[in-house]
Amino acid sequence: MDTLSDNGRPAFTDRAALLRQRQRALRSGFVDIFHRIAADEIHDRLADVNRTFLKPAIVTGFPDFWRAEFPHAVIVSDAAVLDLTPGSHDLVIHAMALHWADDPVGQIVQCARALQPDGLFIGVMFGGQTLQELRAALAQAEAEVTGGLSPRVLPMGEIRDLGALLGRAGLALPVADLLPQRASYRDLVHLSQDLRAMGEGNAMAARLRQPGKRDIFARAGAIMAAHHPDRDDPSRITATFDLVFLTGWAPAPNQQKPLRPGSAQKSLADALEKIRKTT
Repeated sequence: MDTLSDNGRPAFTDRAALLRQRQRALRSGFVDIFHRIAADEIHDRLADVNRTFLKPAIVTGFPDFWRAEFPHAVIVSDAAVLDLTPGSHDLVIHAMALHWADDPVGQIVQCARALQPDGLFIGVMFGGQTLQELRAALAQAEAEVTGGLSPRVLPMGEIRDLGALLGRAGLALPVADLLPQRASYRDLVHLSQDLRAMGEGNAMAARLRQPGKRDIFARAGAIMAAHHPDRDDPSRITATFDLVFLTGWAPAPNQQKPLRPGSAQKSLADALEKIRKTT
């Protein structure tokens, strides 16, 4: 029987399994490296905004980490219904959880409703080409060993599609950008251990519930070693982790507006020609 999400559709994420994995990661030594990268990047971006945010809120599955980064923020769980009061925050950060959401646009809509006029939303999640090497290696290995294919690595949203969610949520001045990261591991076992310690193991509702065949993982490890060696140390493997950042503002009357297409007074060609003449 399929697990159903709150909207009655088949669930993408097994929420109970996800929560168990997060708790296990916290008990066994949470690997927070990508949360640290995300937090540092958000601090830098906020420093570039000529604004002091006095009523921040953070949506996350790892409250202790983000509470330490933003001591004055209201911290809420990334449940389907967010515990956010409409119009009560000047900053809402959705931190490293949107990639597991059954309804990501619904999550952003709830964050947008919690913002005061001209309040800022920042979302950060895994997306893009995250774990593309592992996904391809496992798919090839399983096809070779069993002749089938099963959900083993979380599918990731492309930056263009994720950026479109901001407009659907009613946020103004939407921006989506990507911070690519490459990580080096001893082997596939090391990578798998790290994912579990991040709380980012397979929690998809459609996953196989019985342990996978060892032959599949042995073959996937060989594929990773052959096709994705570390350039600096070929005895190791590499994996991609793309952090996608989404930024948008709650509409406000005095907010700057993007120019209408075709409303520019000067063409790009004229501007480039002027630059060439002065260099």
